[in-house]
Amino acid sequence: MVRAKAMTSGGIHAVKVIRSRAALLLFLLLPASAVSQPQPISPAANARLPANVGWVGLNRSPKALLSDHRRLTAALASLKAQRKGVVDAYVVVAGLDGDAVFGREAREAGRVLARRFDAAGRTVVLAADEGKDAAPASPANLAIVLARVAEMMDRSEDALVVYTTSHGNERTGIAYRDKARGAGAITPQRYAAMLRDLGIARRLIIVSACYSGSFVRPLQSDAGVVISAAAADRPSFGCNPGNDWTYFGDALINRALRKPQRLTAAFEEARGLVAGWEAAGKLGESKPQISVGGQAARWLAAIDKRIPATATAPVGRSPAAR
Repeated sequence: MVRAKAMTSGGIHAVKVIRSRAALLLFLLLPASAVSQPQPISPAANARLPANVGWVGLNRSPKALLSDHRRLTAALASLKAQRKGVVDAYVVVAGLDGDAVFGREAREAGRVLARRFDAAGRTVVLAADEGKDAAPASPANLAIVLARVAEMMDRSEDALVVYTTSHGNERTGIAYRDKARGAGAITPQRYAAMLRDLGIARRLIIVSACYSGSFVRPLQSDAGVVISAAAADRPSFGCNPGNDWTYFGDALINRALRKPQRLTAAFEEARGLVAGWEAAGKLGESKPQISVGGQAARWLAAIDKRIPATATAPVGRSPAAR
């Protein structure tokens, strides 16, 4: 994501470049816009990055760790079992950077997607501590939630919906940064490996971050849908910490997916909104991407039959209005 109109790149360095605790603390305390960016690299070089780029945690108190554990456990315990003969959607939303905009976006996205996909009781939101209605977000917690969902769903019948929102980086993928907990990244290769290991083929994966188009090809599958906020070589916009939404989150989640329309129509609406806002702000084009597998239509059609007949109104202030 790009915070301000004058910026041309977003995200943060991967944790693997951090060589000392002092550097890590500085890394965590600086805003993302203050951290230098790597130069763009080729897709071939990106593919050579290790698939297990993860995260580094901070030395937290036992009470704080227990509190986080309880919040995650409570979120997992609240998940309802799948219904035999019904194509259930399990929704997972993660705001993976500590900037408040991602927490706000994640919490409301959880509500919108739970309603849209008839997933009340089958939705988990991971976000920073601005509110108490979400478990803490981290790459590890995201992996745990996905593993639990894989246990609960009927993978031959149900579908997984994941929405992640954060800063992004051409080289390391989705950024993770929490001043209290740690920092790191989820690469496209690591994300693909998680889904492959869990055997979840029926899935809608939405990645909202700068350069998130780098996830489209690795996450493609015959029965899956992948949506990104930007092309692999483009930043996205609107991640100022004071915002309620990023540009793409506002367009897709807060507007298009609130309406009774098919997923592909919602994406086209969102892409048009983003393009218009970027043109009005004299920004570069982020070029959101979509890939729909040939076998995805069956489960999408089953879920689309249960889309609420009435739209809900957008909430919060559009970042394009700032």
